[in-house]
Amino acid sequence: QVQVVESGGGLVQAGGSLRLSCAASGSIFSVNQMGWYRQVPGNQRELVATISSDGYTQYADSVKGRFTISRDNAKKTGYLQMNALKPEDTAVYYCNVLLYGMGRLENYWGQGTQVTVSS
Repeated sequence: QVQVVESGGGLVQAGGSLRLSCAASGSIFSVNQMGWYRQVPGNQRELVATISSDGYTQYADSVKGRFTISRDNAKKTGYLQMNALKPEDTAVYYCNVLLYGMGRLENYWGQGTQVTVSS
């Protein structure tokens, strides 16, 4: 069984910073891609950033230059450093992990963590 647990959300003023963490644990052979998505009530979940197993990163245009995704393969943990936060970054942030578990590629989501940016 695999668990994906996020942490690090909270309330911050515009211009501030937050760091989200995403830890995968359980029956994992290797972690492939890790990603962060966000969702505002009434809207679809949208991609924020992804990082491949060899460190290739992709970002949504809206966060380029402000957010940085990284990972620690030994800890099976991903991070999202968010700087220069804006009120429009307010959302529930979800971690997505693509991994090799019991002999197959599996996709997991975390429970979500709220990020609120006040103006």
